[in-house]
Amino acid sequence: MLSKTYTKYIQSLHHKKFRDTENAFIAEGSKVVMDLLNSSKMECIHLLAKAPWLNEHEHGIRKHFAGPIEVVEDFELEKISALTTPNQVLAVFKKAKPAPIDPKKKITLALDTIRDPGNLGTIIRIADWFGVQAIICSESCADRYNPKVVQSTMGSLGRVELLYTDLAAWLEKNRDIPVYAAALDGKNMNSLKGLSEGILLIGNESKGISDELMQMAHEKITIPRVGQAESLNAAVATGILLSHI
Repeated sequence: MLSKTYTKYIQSLHHKKFRDTENAFIAEGSKVVMDLLNSSKMECIHLLAKAPWLNEHEHGIRKHFAGPIEVVEDFELEKISALTTPNQVLAVFKKAKPAPIDPKKKITLALDTIRDPGNLGTIIRIADWFGVQAIICSESCADRYNPKVVQSTMGSLGRVELLYTDLAAWLEKNRDIPVYAAALDGKNMNSLKGLSEGILLIGNESKGISDELMQMAHEKITIPRVGQAESLNAAVATGILLSHI
């Protein structure tokens, strides 16, 4: 059985303060855990799983992880899981080491205050789908290691680089790269078809892009509206724009 101390340790990783202190985070679910194990960016510290799942996957696990594996029961997973319905496996990983990001000759996403963990996780997954290698996040974005973000990425967290920084300063530093800001009053997105270099700037779910950052954009772009909806979900808009680029 899991000790009370270790149970409390894993439970503490549900919170950003302790994730930062421990430099670790949790991932749950077969696909998420296996994809992160296969990633060279994330180092697994400990893996906890139900016996049937472990019997099926242990051979694949041991190709990438030689550390401790613990068999747990349903009630133990319920205590440590961040999910409403616990999955069959939970793993503790070290946070990824920062990697240099060069926006030249590629499409890069920049996110201004995306606060909803589900939105951020979905955007990371969308970026992975379209081959976007890096996302620059303002410091007010949701934490990439929030359990809801990790779950929403479905393993893409291990394939897409994220940098949290002063977004205005980063854009200024890379001012030679054109910035395209998603807005309601911009140029038709079809004008960007075939774009091979640029920064796609996506704003906050309710307030959009800040005035400071909007002034740094080279061009506003928009998704043509046919119906009466006032706006689109940030992750949905990101997917539509990337599909046209």
